[in-house]
Amino acid sequence: MITLLFLGLVGGLITGISPCILPVLPVILLSGGAQGARPDGRGPGRRPFLVVLGLTISFSLFTLLGTLVLSALPVPQDIIRWVGLAALVLIGVGMIVPRFQHLLEKPFSRLPQARAQTDRGGFVLGLTLGAVYVPCAGPVLAAITVAGATGRIGASTVILTVAFAIGTAAPLLFFALAGRGVAERVKAFRTRQRAVRTGAGVVVLALAVALAFNATDAIQRAIPDYTASLNHQLEGDTGAGALTGGGGSGSGAGTGTGGGTGTSGAGSGPGTLAACASEAAFTTPKTLRNCGRAPALTGLDGWFDTADDQPVTLASLRGKVVLVDFWAYSCINCQRAIQHVEQWYRTYQPDGLVVIGVHTPEYAFEHEHANVVAGAKRLGITYPVAQDNDYTTWTAYANTSWPSDYLIDATGEIRHVSVGEGNYDGIEGMIRQLLTAADPEVTLPARTDVADTTPTDRSQTPETYLGTKRATAYSGTMRLRNGTTTFTAPQGVEQDTFALGGRWKASDEALTSVSSSSIELAYTASKVYLDVGGTGTLTVRSGSSTRTIRVSGAPNIHAVVDAGRARSGTVTVELSPGLSAHSFTFG
Repeated sequence: MITLLFLGLVGGLITGISPCILPVLPVILLSGGAQGARPDGRGPGRRPFLVVLGLTISFSLFTLLGTLVLSALPVPQDIIRWVGLAALVLIGVGMIVPRFQHLLEKPFSRLPQARAQTDRGGFVLGLTLGAVYVPCAGPVLAAITVAGATGRIGASTVILTVAFAIGTAAPLLFFALAGRGVAERVKAFRTRQRAVRTGAGVVVLALAVALAFNATDAIQRAIPDYTASLNHQLEGDTGAGALTGGGGSGSGAGTGTGGGTGTSGAGSGPGTLAACASEAAFTTPKTLRNCGRAPALTGLDGWFDTADDQPVTLASLRGKVVLVDFWAYSCINCQRAIQHVEQWYRTYQPDGLVVIGVHTPEYAFEHEHANVVAGAKRLGITYPVAQDNDYTTWTAYANTSWPSDYLIDATGEIRHVSVGEGNYDGIEGMIRQLLTAADPEVTLPARTDVADTTPTDRSQTPETYLGTKRATAYSGTMRLRNGTTTFTAPQGVEQDTFALGGRWKASDEALTSVSSSSIELAYTASKVYLDVGGTGTLTVRSGSSTRTIRVSGAPNIHAVVDAGRARSGTVTVELSPGLSAHSFTFG
């Protein structure tokens, strides 16, 4: 919990000083600060606090509950944003026209803040700003995506989101108080409150218009993201990519080698599964732990690669060493890790190792049984696989990321948790220890020899989602929204972002090509993969080379760049009509 608080607060502070808040800043300074100037420079002067408090509350609620509520209602996914923009217009008009403001504030007339002239409407303005500020959540949004997918919001998610909201509120409150301080020192602000209120109204209206036409996006693109390196360092150094990026796949934690060299009974003392999973998200445990009894495999939607596709229970595997591997078939991180998992299964199955793959979908198409079976076949998986479409087993294991592994000893106790890629030599050492503990007379074969292809370049472009729900790396000049839109390809794209050309049909999870559809991506990696489905062709242009890739069937990843070494570059992919692109991943 302390780590979650730290990540939330630090992530919030970074966001609170990032380019993302620049469009909101004039409103904070003028309407939250200058408009709350006290005539005598004394007294409570609560308006800055009320504006930031309202923003923090609405931001937390919309971030936590927005996905759950919207998924249950037949409304557009960006309805919160448009409602917020409409409210901003009403508030702006109210600041300019006092009679209209009085009507708007009637429902809130019983609140204490309405009694102070300079504080009027501050809290409501903050609530509205929170609705349009939600996209600034950045890395936290991915963790909330997992919570939305599971349909359950646990204490850790709430703590992370609230800590982030508090962290981002701190610099905003500083700006608001700074605006109030300037106003109190400049006589014109104190004696011309009516003009100040009118000016604040104009600024609020300007913000609403700018947001509606995405002018704020151009402003943010024009200013270098001076906080990007801080975010990358926060995610890389702490393994936050596994937690907050864990709504997606990630290799931030679990990299490295070695470990597992103690005796079979070695461990760092008893602990809970949640504690072990949390530790693994931020560090690479080197020795066996005692993480409590392994939860049952429950709420599953079917099995394959078992006898008659019948379910397997952990109770029936007492005396065996079991590795439970959480994966998704179109996740490139999982695909690299599965090479090791499959080889462990083939090598140590005769000596008592059982591997169970728990397939938990990241995308809607990964719910389909036939797609999962085909994906497992392509990857050469021969061990039992269960489908966890409702995230029931995922939740029972306190899991946060793809891929993740839970190593269970012959008595049914979890002894090791691994999050992300890497540390394969260490995990294999622990498997060998537990097999020897289960049967001291066993003669184990030589260790496996599978190359570790985990990327080690910290500047590598992170997984890039293309659907409107999580397209945080989009940098085109036209707004990306659900529906069919014709995009104009830009002259170039910023590093680690993508832009579109031609006609596309956008949805929450994917972009479907309509005509002359292209994606331009600026990346840093040795390999670039596009997760795409349908029947058609990809025309890939990189540098002076052009090649064609045929696509057929359910979505799967296709290598569009294979440079052989890490480098920065730009690739343009043209998709024939009907193909649906979900994300770029990197290696």
